[in-house]
Amino acid sequence: MVIARLRVQAYLDFMFMTRDARFFLINVVSDIVLNLAGVAAVFLLAERFHGIGAWSRDQVLFMLGYAALVRGLLDAGFGYNVLAVSRRIGRGQLDHTLVQPQPLWTALLTEGFMPFSALWPLLAGVGITVWAILNLDATLPFGWWLAFAGNLLASCTVVLGFAYLWGSLAFWAPVAAEEISSRALDFMYRLKSFPLDGLSAFALAGMLTALPVGFVAWYPCRQLLGIAPPDFWHTPLAALGVSLAALIAFRKGLKHYAGTGSQRYVGWGHRG
Repeated sequence: MVIARLRVQAYLDFMFMTRDARFFLINVVSDIVLNLAGVAAVFLLAERFHGIGAWSRDQVLFMLGYAALVRGLLDAGFGYNVLAVSRRIGRGQLDHTLVQPQPLWTALLTEGFMPFSALWPLLAGVGITVWAILNLDATLPFGWWLAFAGNLLASCTVVLGFAYLWGSLAFWAPVAAEEISSRALDFMYRLKSFPLDGLSAFALAGMLTALPVGFVAWYPCRQLLGIAPPDFWHTPLAALGVSLAALIAFRKGLKHYAGTGSQRYVGWGHRG
C-alpha cells in the first residue's frame, strides 16, 4: 500500500513539474541557485581563511554538502505541508486526512513525496558532497559509508521530529501556532551549515538538546571526518530521543483534537 501510494505521488509530482517547459526551467534554475547561495557564505569564509577553526576548507565543504542533503531529502519526502505539519493542523487540513480510508501515519508518510520537485536541491547536495569527498582524498571503507547513511537518516529524523514536536502546539492553538513548524524549520536550516566549535559550553549544550541544530550536520560530520572520536551512535540516539518526544506530543495533541475538532471552519465549510 505504501509503495503504491508513493508511486502515485511521484507520478503526480512528475506531471506537475513537466506540465510546462518554462515552469520546469524556472524551478530547476531557481532551486539550484538558492541551494548554492545558502552554502556560499560559509564556504567563502572557509576559502578565505583556509578553513574555520579545526575544520579545513574541504571538511567545511563536506559539512555543507551533508547539510544540503538533509534538506533535500526532507523536501523530497515530506512536502505539501507534511513537514510543516502545524499548517495542516491549524488550517483544518488534518480533517481531510483523517476522513480518508487509510491510517494517519500512511498519509503523512506518502502525501508529501515530491521526488521531482525536490530533485534539483538534492542533486546540488550530492554534487557538493562528492566534490568534498574527492578533495579530501581519503580512503573510505564500507563501514564509513554505512555510518554516513545512518547518520544522514538520523539527521533528517532530528529535523522531522523537531518540526512535529513544535507543530503539535497547533492542536491547542491552531491560529497562533499555524506557522510554528515552519519557524522551527527555518531556525534549523539557517544554522545547520555553521561549525559550532567556538560556542560556549552552555550554548553548545543548548544546540544539542533543547534546540538540536548541532545534530543536523555539525556533530555527525565531526565524527565522520575524524575531528572527534568516531562514536557514530550519538546522532541516531538523539534522533530517537527527539522522535519519542514528538510522538508523545503529537499523540496527546490528537487526543485533544478528537474532542475539539478544527476551529478554522465555519458552518458552511469555508475557512474562518
